[in-house]
Amino acid sequence: MIKPFDFVSQINGAKKNLIVESDDPAQAEKDYVPYLTNRALSYFADAIFQANNMNMYPDLDNRLQFDFLLNSVRRRKRFAKWVKPEPIEDIEVVQQYYQYSTKQARQVMHLFTDEHMSSMKQELQTGGVNG
Repeated sequence: MIKPFDFVSQINGAKKNLIVESDDPAQAEKDYVPYLTNRALSYFADAIFQANNMNMYPDLDNRLQFDFLLNSVRRRKRFAKWVKPEPIEDIEVVQQYYQYSTKQARQVMHLFTDEHMSSMKQELQTGGVNG
């Protein structure tokens, strides 16, 4: 099985066609995940247009998408940390207190003051070793 970031590293540097040169090309084509590849390339100004082109044509075969990116993105060392959502403090308290989903709790978090949060925490306290 070929990992998704193996494809990205070949697009960025070595320029080896992993799908054609693998033992099982059909399986290698299934292993290619266009979304992850396009997202990884979208962090770089010189590759964002190629990634966006592939986003506009999601119905293309995986092999065609990989071939396009392999042959159109210039060889260069690229590395970026993936942006991850920052955890919101006390979101679990709001979820448990009002029985909200994560999405609903994120939408209303700005409405609560520190006093509200401390009173909710007190009411939810159940005792025990950690409580």
